[in-house]
Amino acid sequence: MNERDDSKSGSNQMWGGRFAEGPSAIMREINASIPFDKALWRQDITASKAHVAMLGAQGIVSAEDAATITTGLDRVAAEYEAHGVPENWDLEDIHMTTESRLAELIGPVAGRLHTARSRNDQVATDFRLWVREAMEQADAGLHALQVALVTRADEHADSIMPGFTHLQTAQPVTLGHHLMAYYEMAARDRSRFADARARMNQSPLGAAALAGTGFPIDRHATAAALGFDAPTRNSLDSVSDRDFALDYLMAAAQTALHLSRLAEEFIIWASQPFGFVRLPDSLSTGSSIMPQKKNPDAAELVRGHAGRIVGCLTSLMITMKGLPLAYSKDMQDDKPPVFEAAGLLTLCIAAMTGMVEATTFRTDRMRAAAELGYATATDLADWLVRQAGIPFREAHHITGSAVKLAESRGIALDQLPLADLQAIDARVDERVYAALSVEASVAARASYGGTAPEQVKARVAEARVALGLE
Repeated sequence: MNERDDSKSGSNQMWGGRFAEGPSAIMREINASIPFDKALWRQDITASKAHVAMLGAQGIVSAEDAATITTGLDRVAAEYEAHGVPENWDLEDIHMTTESRLAELIGPVAGRLHTARSRNDQVATDFRLWVREAMEQADAGLHALQVALVTRADEHADSIMPGFTHLQTAQPVTLGHHLMAYYEMAARDRSRFADARARMNQSPLGAAALAGTGFPIDRHATAAALGFDAPTRNSLDSVSDRDFALDYLMAAAQTALHLSRLAEEFIIWASQPFGFVRLPDSLSTGSSIMPQKKNPDAAELVRGHAGRIVGCLTSLMITMKGLPLAYSKDMQDDKPPVFEAAGLLTLCIAAMTGMVEATTFRTDRMRAAAELGYATATDLADWLVRQAGIPFREAHHITGSAVKLAESRGIALDQLPLADLQAIDARVDERVYAALSVEASVAARASYGGTAPEQVKARVAEARVALGLE
């Protein structure tokens, strides 16, 4: 029996028939990034135009060649805009694809564009520009979400609902107060994106492959042209740094966690046992078999997408964890997780913004639920402290006895006769009933940042100013 000699056949059975050309086909496929980094074409054109303008201003290329290259880049951009970026895997990436098409359009002068730069600083610059735009997009989306939250909170500053700890009824709160809690989360998310944007806003263009260049370039000029605050200060770090991408993903992951929490609230509130909300039809689906169903699929997908976004962060962290200076090909894998996370985050923010804007809050159901579960028990204990001078721990014990009695009779605390309350502790008098309604409970929480309607309205007013609505 003759065995096949794969070393001579040009293929290898371990790799299968897909790679008919042998190892070179594998290298071509693993090396090409054009299927995903074509998303950087606008940034690549923009950075290239800034670079060639600087080359012309410095006399490194002639003014005529600089003008020809710029016009050619505009033609390439117009083609991409009209027809998309072609995927020729032999050209590997967006940078070589653009340079190749430029050469077809303007001839050998296209080769002067790459003077005094490398694909290493080129991709670092393009990717920074893309991530910076993604940060700005996230901030704009979160601003819209905050506006929706503030608007609905203003409508419901005095709408009473149960507040929960451990998903058990704890104390009455207002719906406006609850919504404003998510406004605060979104504010912190926006601050993280703002911090990350400020930190990453330095230009690596001109760092070249890793050591800088011998040409008399003006890195401050290209940095300014691209909207950066300054050029990066170390060429090795310039081409190997992906902290800006990790910063984006960290902020995106935290935002996704907050959106997931808000989505979970709507999922619970929409369930029949709660019935606190009617979700908009536009963000719900039906069942293929049960005609009565209205499923909160958009909210569930926001909740699910949070896991994917956190996974994107983990992916890039693991990619970067052990790389020596300067550039390594591992870093080609930096873009897919960022692109994926950005797409998912944009969808999630938009979905939850729409849900907050269009949901019908069933405040009658919320108020009825707040009256269950002895949510005003703490108010009884507080009353005993304030009016009877009883230490809180003793008041807590007295209140527990009152709750136990009311529970045994299946009635609310404020339905217990005064005689029964006085039998538990003689220091209770008729004034206690004024403290036991849910309205009195929320009104009493008037400390700064509390749930009292006056406090909610004050926070809403502050938020409207912060958001530029006033």
